[in-house]
Amino acid sequence: MTTPMSQSLDTTFSALADPTRRAILSMLLEDDMAVTDVADPFEMSLAAISKHLTILTRAGLIAQEKRGRVKWCKLQPDAMRAASVWMQGFGQFEPVNLDAFERFLATEFPDTPGS
Repeated sequence: MTTPMSQSLDTTFSALADPTRRAILSMLLEDDMAVTDVADPFEMSLAAISKHLTILTRAGLIAQEKRGRVKWCKLQPDAMRAASVWMQGFGQFEPVNLDAFERFLATEFPDTPGS
């Protein structure tokens, strides 16, 4: 069953799956950047970077706006909130302390072979 929430998560995780797009997001953590400045560190065409930026924009992870003749990119930090909340759901369980668990088993089942 596909819900609007799952579609949004799919779009976000799909955008985050690419290392170039993750690098772009890391760059934008510092400050807004012109598209040409975003493209500088990458060994790919401006058209290829623009495709990555379009995917990030469609996922709501960045916003693009034109200021004069320059197109600027800005991080949208709230856009990852749903993904973050979803991922935190998997962290609700405390990690198991295997040493303590082994001691518990030894006291509860002292006749078990290997103890």
